[in-house]
Amino acid sequence: MENSGVVKRTNGHLGVTEPISWSGPTEYDLIKTGELEKYLEGAGLYESHEEAVCREEVLGKLDQIVKLWIKKVSKANGFNEQFVQEANAKIFTFGSYRLGVHGPGADIDILCVGPRYATREEDFFIQLHNMLFEMPEVTELHPIPDAYVPVMKFKLNGVSIDLLYAKLPLWVIPEDLDISHDSTLQNADEKTIRSLNGSRVTDQILRLVPNIQNFRTTLLCMRFWAKRRGVYSNVTGFLGGINWAILVARICQLYPNAKPSMLVSRFFRVYTQWRWPAPILLCKIQEGTLGYPIWDPKRNFRDRLHQMPIITPAYPCMNSSYNVSSSTLHVMMEEFQRGDQISKAMEAGKADWDRLFEPYPFFEAYKNYLEIDITAGNDSDLRNWKGWVECRLRTLTLKIERHTFGMLQCHPCPREFSDKSRPFHCCYFMGLQRKKGVPVPEGGGGQFDIRVTVEEFKHSVSMYTKWKPGMEIRVGHIKGRNVPSFVWPSSPSKVVSRGRTSVRVRAVKAVEAVAKMADRFTDMQQLDEGTSTESTRSKRRKILYDKTEENGTQQGICSGSNIYIQDGGTIAPPSTPPTKEVIANAAGCSVEPSHTGKTVIQVRTPSGSYTQNGGAEELADLSLVWTPVKTTNNQRRPLRVRLSTVFRSSGQT
Repeated sequence: MENSGVVKRTNGHLGVTEPISWSGPTEYDLIKTGELEKYLEGAGLYESHEEAVCREEVLGKLDQIVKLWIKKVSKANGFNEQFVQEANAKIFTFGSYRLGVHGPGADIDILCVGPRYATREEDFFIQLHNMLFEMPEVTELHPIPDAYVPVMKFKLNGVSIDLLYAKLPLWVIPEDLDISHDSTLQNADEKTIRSLNGSRVTDQILRLVPNIQNFRTTLLCMRFWAKRRGVYSNVTGFLGGINWAILVARICQLYPNAKPSMLVSRFFRVYTQWRWPAPILLCKIQEGTLGYPIWDPKRNFRDRLHQMPIITPAYPCMNSSYNVSSSTLHVMMEEFQRGDQISKAMEAGKADWDRLFEPYPFFEAYKNYLEIDITAGNDSDLRNWKGWVECRLRTLTLKIERHTFGMLQCHPCPREFSDKSRPFHCCYFMGLQRKKGVPVPEGGGGQFDIRVTVEEFKHSVSMYTKWKPGMEIRVGHIKGRNVPSFVWPSSPSKVVSRGRTSVRVRAVKAVEAVAKMADRFTDMQQLDEGTSTESTRSKRRKILYDKTEENGTQQGICSGSNIYIQDGGTIAPPSTPPTKEVIANAAGCSVEPSHTGKTVIQVRTPSGSYTQNGGAEELADLSLVWTPVKTTNNQRRPLRVRLSTVFRSSGQT
């Protein structure tokens, strides 16, 4: 049978189209590539020689274990002694280790191939599991037999291993078995095909790139970038290792003679302009002769719904990124655009690699979040419960998108967090925001009620067949200012993004600038006049008077005993309610003098609370509000920051 897994070079190039450029590297490319390699090395992405040797020893040890296991299975099945001696099982590596882009502490993806009489349910997940359990060098043993691709996770001599199993229709597994041939799949069950797919795809990718070393360096860079920017996670709806490998391999095909620095730049340029859902293909989709389903949107309605098709190059060709939703695609496209802008700035000498690899400020990016909080009775139960919930988080994103007709976008954080003060606990977060371009209904409406959606998600999660007492899940909405402190690696008030000052730091500087100006004036008229003449470039300021309603409540400011903030939070009013609001343009802030004799400066940032140095007392939350101010002739003036959280100091703001 012809091997459809091997694609021949046609017309001197690899891939489904001609390369965009055959150009080789310039001197600048060589310099930037050298800088990139040093940066990756400095970031600790390469393992040491000692760790590499340890991994090889672990692989040799595991090979001996599975060979001993299959002989025990053969003997238990009643085969004669000669057959037992000839019984064999073989392991294949795949994933990041096989691609050569694994780092220190990374796990090893391994496929175990066994004969037709060694079953997955009993022999692999029971007998082999029991053998591993009795070995002192094996720790953290965690079988997941009901996963989409069944896997056994454990550590062998401290090295993390994900072990898959494929049962082939052979009585004896030859030592020189080549699983890249399509004949390997003949009469195989679905789970075996899925398990074989990882190893077959990995080998095929390495065959389809023009320069393996350039591919590895570029992929190592892009994996690091994706993790720093929070878009590396297949399970939460972003992209996993195999997805990034295929994307990078396609860029290598389009620029076969380019060095890694240029490949990184072209990666962002190409995928910023890519018209999804046009698929990414490394080779033509092979129909095959075994009749297995392949990705084909013309025949399969479900395939037409995929947002970001990245097709595996080995038969049967599948979409490896079916988890991507419209929300996560939107997040990734924004990150591609940012990467493209920084790459262009680097070519102009206005940015460096540090700027590209800045961590994404997830908890500073949104005003609203969903917190998915899970607990269990012990460590083992938490590990099982967490794995079950995590695999279903993407369904919550899809449900929210569907129930809000795509108007509410979700940004899941790929990381998990844990409150150390609570035993057997972890939680996940999702950023929520209205889709850009969707107008807010008049009258202050436009809220999204997702309580039914959340209950549906919790109900589906509660169907866990291995549920035990103590396994609980709570899903709640929190404001950005109420994000728990354990998510921050350090004090949030000290967070400063590399290359630019964070919003909170800018807000502090704005407060100080306005305070200096406010101290020079004693009443509201002087303050208004002073702000009008503070800079010759500034235009006249406008005093907006809030009229008092007949019931004595001041519109938009005071209602009874509470001051209502725009986002719904409340703070206690001063003893005498304010009667005016001055919107000043100085330092981009607004100042509200009160009749208590103290200057009140309102400041908000989207990232949470902080306390300003100098004895300021925080009275409310933080978030930026942009207010358009109209002149007397109804012409709209430039947008200004209206800072709406009150800070009060003793004597001076």
